[in-house]
Amino acid sequence: MARSVITLFQDGQQYMKTWPVKKELYSYFPECRVITATRLAISTMPPLAVVSCAMLFNTMGMDYLPQTLAIGAFFLSLPLQGLLWLGHRSNQALPPALKHWYMEIYAKLQQEGCRIGARKSQPKYKELASVLKSAFDQLDSVFTRGQFD
Repeated sequence: MARSVITLFQDGQQYMKTWPVKKELYSYFPECRVITATRLAISTMPPLAVVSCAMLFNTMGMDYLPQTLAIGAFFLSLPLQGLLWLGHRSNQALPPALKHWYMEIYAKLQQEGCRIGARKSQPKYKELASVLKSAFDQLDSVFTRGQFD
């Protein structure tokens, strides 16, 4: 199923909001590093593009306008590349090992009485992200509630 680029950007933004960026997940999933880099790029690359274009235009003049615009476009494309990768990744089906792990976490959440969405038979990475987010948010509160009540 082909997706439009705009849909991939939207999926990437949603995935970036959903995925729990926790130190426990850094060694298992590249999402944590990509999300951190994309957030940094979203905040720093537009001003950096403007400053670099202004400096190049000021020093090199009108003769180097195409090169100046290409450098500005490169800086502006970096956060978009991260969002595209995240959007593509969020729509990929989970491999069998991660699918099994998704089912285990989902069962644990149900067992503890946490509120979660419907379980998918063919989960994707975006479903894994929502289950992991629920696990980090709700299971931590269930554990602390049981310890300190």
